[in-house]
Amino acid sequence: MRIRYGAEKNGKPVKKAIVYTQNEHGISFSDVDSDAVYIIERLRANGFETYIVGGAVRDLMLRKKPKDFDIVSEASPTRIKKIFRNARVIGRRFRLVHVYFGPKIFEVSTFRSLKDGSTSNTFGTIEEDVLRRDFSINALFYDPGKQVVVDYVGGMKDIRNKLIRPIIPLSFIFKDDPVRMIRAVKYAATTGFKIPLTLRWKIKKQASLLAPVSPSRLTEEIFKIIHSPCAAEITESLEYFGLYRYLQPNASRQMKESEKFRSRYLKGLGELSRNGNPKPGETLAALIRDYLVDFIDWDAEGLTENYKIAFMAARQFVLPMNPPRMELDHAVRLIFAEHGQNVKKVRFFDRGKPQVQDREPLAAPDFPGPGILPPHPSVTSPAGEGGAKKRRRRRHKPHSNPAAPKTE
Repeated sequence: MRIRYGAEKNGKPVKKAIVYTQNEHGISFSDVDSDAVYIIERLRANGFETYIVGGAVRDLMLRKKPKDFDIVSEASPTRIKKIFRNARVIGRRFRLVHVYFGPKIFEVSTFRSLKDGSTSNTFGTIEEDVLRRDFSINALFYDPGKQVVVDYVGGMKDIRNKLIRPIIPLSFIFKDDPVRMIRAVKYAATTGFKIPLTLRWKIKKQASLLAPVSPSRLTEEIFKIIHSPCAAEITESLEYFGLYRYLQPNASRQMKESEKFRSRYLKGLGELSRNGNPKPGETLAALIRDYLVDFIDWDAEGLTENYKIAFMAARQFVLPMNPPRMELDHAVRLIFAEHGQNVKKVRFFDRGKPQVQDREPLAAPDFPGPGILPPHPSVTSPAGEGGAKKRRRRRHKPHSNPAAPKTE
């Protein structure tokens, strides 16, 4: 173990970080993605301090295979783009770089400062960047070249003590970004770490901050959960802390009203991790299966109409989540196939005119809590599922040139 020092304004040395060697952190170099190592070597060869950061370092220390290898560097996005031809700058407010290696995408960000708060987009130093991280276990920097872990905030100690500890003060951490509450619960469920009492209390007290979060961000978090090997554990923890009602309000309500539905719902999510490589729509089917099984009349005549009703009901049930139509289609078809009913491709509209349902449309959820959006036309009307009339392109006649010779 070594100490990294910095200097105060008066020139006096001050302890900044602890540097752990390979024998101390235990990360095996063979477990690190070779393409991530290549990116770091290229950036360091160009004179830029660069590390693997975040959940990848945490997972490597816990002997887990990281899903992604996020990289942080002092190089600016434009400079990173110049170094790698296979890269693209993304984002408007938070500019990042995606470096592509075949199907793999590596996210490379630039050190950011605290000049304008923890959500600013001004570039800074590694000492500032680490204080913008949410929890200490995600704030470790790994240098695969020297095989050392740099720890500015005591994250190594928290991993050894199996503790989820926030870096940003509790008075600001969730007001700046309410989604951090979901992440805290998710990290605890996937690692088995404890959430301190003060943090638990703050999450329960400020759960309502999730209500105005955009559906797109919530959809992203839900997909991360259902694709996790600990989907059932995460969902159960989110429900305990009062957070799941903002992710899946209808499912949360039914879990409170029916213990039978709750046990079936969590069991279905738990089976996802045992399926290995799920089929298209299989993960999403776990969210809607138990609801559709009770809602649909499986003995009703008219398979096509029954499928349309099921599709609309599923669309309404998962609000405010807005999954891609194709994935939801796969999920509903899969559930129908489980009941011995194979649905052919269904057209939701005919020549721009929506077909009439033979049942009343699913009523809007009466869940009183916040976080539920009013039904969108694409949910309550089949025409919204791609049935909107496409704009007709006007055919512009070429302008005649009086000076040009006419041809016969």
